[in-house]
Amino acid sequence: MSTATSSLTTEDLDFLARPLHGFLSVAGAPQPVQPRPVWFETTAEGKVQFFTEPGSLKVRRLSRDPRAAIVVAAPVGERERWVSIVGRTTVETDGAHGLCSRLAARYWSPDGPDRADDLAAMLATDLLRVVIHPETVRRYTA
Repeated sequence: MSTATSSLTTEDLDFLARPLHGFLSVAGAPQPVQPRPVWFETTAEGKVQFFTEPGSLKVRRLSRDPRAAIVVAAPVGERERWVSIVGRTTVETDGAHGLCSRLAARYWSPDGPDRADDLAAMLATDLLRVVIHPETVRRYTA
């Protein structure tokens, strides 16, 4: 069943707490939208956040038009389910490195020896935190 609201439900938050990839689409481009997979986290206030580098195409496009959407779907083998979140974004200069560390622990195996070097390299760069402020949330559960 498909439904729409202006905020995330408790069920949405439980689903989005899993280490699933979100497919991010941003406005502000002359060509068709080109979704990209991102790691993400929901906040206690029901917002969605991810990190990126300051010079990324996402940041350049969001500076022209702050609208974005993220879609998260259940993996193959599970019952069909997805959540789509659309809203305006803010680009924040604080909290990105902490977010990067939390998401690396969520998405990577903590005992992978090569991952410590990968994380250190990521943390050595400048990072921004992008926050999506939900305006429309659509969901489908089979």
